[in-house]
Amino acid sequence: MTHAVRALWPGGIALTWRLGGRPALGLPAQSRVGLTGAAGGPGPAATTRKGGPRLLGAAALALGGALGLYHTARWHLRAQNLRADRSAAQLSLSSRLQLTLYQYKTCPFCSKVRAFLDFHALPYQVVEVNPVRRAEIKFSSYRKVPILLAQEGDSLQQLNDSSVIISALKTYLVSGQPLEDIITYYPPMKAVNDQGKEVTEFCNKYWLMLDEKEAQRMYGGKEARTEEMKWRQWADDWLVHLISPNVYRTPTEALASFDYIVKEGNFGTVEGAMAKYMGAAAMYFISKRLKSRHHLQDDVREDLYEAANKWVAAVGKDRPFMGGQRPNLADLAVYGVLRVMEGLEAFDDLMRHTHIQPWYLRVEKAIAEAPQ
Repeated sequence: MTHAVRALWPGGIALTWRLGGRPALGLPAQSRVGLTGAAGGPGPAATTRKGGPRLLGAAALALGGALGLYHTARWHLRAQNLRADRSAAQLSLSSRLQLTLYQYKTCPFCSKVRAFLDFHALPYQVVEVNPVRRAEIKFSSYRKVPILLAQEGDSLQQLNDSSVIISALKTYLVSGQPLEDIITYYPPMKAVNDQGKEVTEFCNKYWLMLDEKEAQRMYGGKEARTEEMKWRQWADDWLVHLISPNVYRTPTEALASFDYIVKEGNFGTVEGAMAKYMGAAAMYFISKRLKSRHHLQDDVREDLYEAANKWVAAVGKDRPFMGGQRPNLADLAVYGVLRVMEGLEAFDDLMRHTHIQPWYLRVEKAIAEAPQ
């Protein structure tokens, strides 16, 4: 499966490119006017009478071009300084946090969190949880992963649920509010799921707790914010449920999947051997139940392909990411979910039979280029 990577998509067009491109529009015109008067043509009187308007026009054009260059350069420098100030502020905030992620490496929800942390260059330690004993999270009454412990000064906070973790940390990076306060905006709530089992849900988990200026600075408009929330929820409510039926689709695929899980997970020798064969057999049959529960097609690959192409259509052809020039939280969520299939037959089929690969590789590159 994929190696750990970190990234930040470069923003904007280089100032040198912009400065190098504009003078070509004005300078040749000036040169042609100058050459006309210097090539033995009309005398001084004629030059004053006929060439004067041309010279005035050229001078005006040159002045306008110079002013345009000045304001363009000023705008770009201001934008660069603003981005630098924000980056420095985020770096200062992130340096206050000591993060520990409790995870299963092959869990799509955990992969989402790692994609977010890596893209934002947030350093963190990983504790791989034994999926059988789960002794590593015995300190927690919440028994699912991911769990993130965040130490900020003397304050130690536990964040549960992948989407809550991402929303809370992004709010922290943008607003600078104390993490202890931010967590209170995402209260847990007991609910009963479709199977009649009591589960813990979290309020507001796709919402960033920002004031109007912060939200405008980050999104530019309500539509972008709503779009990001919609597709983050889609990744959790639909896309993630296509993973197990696809990676355990056949006995051969189930065995290959558990071979990878055992290699990457925190299993003992005996546990690993048992998990590989017993787990593969169990998940093969469980995947059939999941297929029925989520009303998937006879060939579950078709649902996976449709989901991928639906996502690509939502991103569109006019932007590299749903977030524009940089991945947003929806991009990172979809990428994180799909990434857990890397190295398996389902992933290869997905890349081969849909249009998602260019987008997927762009996100991978963006994460890989994050400042260390």
